Amino acid sequence: QVQLVESGGGLVQPGGSLRLSCAASGFSLNDYVIGWFRQAPGKEREGVSCIRGSDGSTRYVDSVKGRFTISRDNAKNTVYLQIDSLKPEDTAVYYCVADRGLVKLWVLSRPGYWGQGTQVTVSS
Repeated sequence: QVQLVESGGGLVQPGGSLRLSCAASGFSLNDYVIGWFRQAPGKEREGVSCIRGSDGSTRYVDSVKGRFTISRDNAKNTVYLQIDSLKPEDTAVYYCVADRGLVKLWVLSRPGYWGQGTQVTVSS
């Protein structure tokens, strides 16, 4: 049974940093694409970043390039999202997602598995 549990969200001032964690269970990171989506109030969910288990390749939406870094720890079966230089527009619920297919997760934005989400609020 695939499970994704996020942690690490919170309230942070603009310019600050956070590290989100996604503890995965029920599967190996090597076999899946793991990603982060976010949904801000009144907006649609958007894919933020993903990492492909087979080769570690990563992808980012343009708005976060240079500020967000996705990484994984296979030993802990955990994926991280380091978020730096936070902006108020980064305020959203961040979801960890997973799917076997990169296209389904990143191109079609239809990952098969979702975590419960963690709130990130950027405000002074």
